[in-house]
Amino acid sequence: MVYVHLATGFEEIEALTIVDILRRADVDVKAVSITGEKLVLGSRDITVQADMLYEDADYEDCEMIVLPGGMPGAANLGAHRGLTDHIKDFAVSGKKVAAICAAPMVLGACGVLEGHEATIYPGMEDQLKGAKPTGANVTVSGNIITGKGPALAMDFALALVEILKGADVRKEVADGLLTQ
Repeated sequence: MVYVHLATGFEEIEALTIVDILRRADVDVKAVSITGEKLVLGSRDITVQADMLYEDADYEDCEMIVLPGGMPGAANLGAHRGLTDHIKDFAVSGKKVAAICAAPMVLGACGVLEGHEATIYPGMEDQLKGAKPTGANVTVSGNIITGKGPALAMDFALALVEILKGADVRKEVADGLLTQ
């Protein structure tokens, strides 16, 4: 199970692309609202219905936490104590944590980037506390996966597919989407 977390002000392109691509790869993925409501308003005033509420999520059954960016979405994710506790637990136990755009700042604030390489939306590199910024579109460093921004959501999602299902499934999904 993969949980893609939605907070008010999330980046719609990132969240929906990740959910879509993972579902194309037959990954069990759920959009999880941390707002207390299933309907969540994104940063471009698009309302999305989450699959479930944070309160109903089973993190024992989850193999990857995913954080889309967007502002104030990323800041709202970082302000959710329960979610940040799960991020810390996942990082320490070697479970996968992924964040794109502004959301890697949450990982920096949680202290889970120490000794890792990471990428983030340009100009926010100081938020990668403890990490070596790469500036790459997608950076995989151990169990931490980070992405640069909205236009790279497809690359980021395909990297998650490769991590979860292997290079062959990534290629199959990418070919079906007419990407390289």
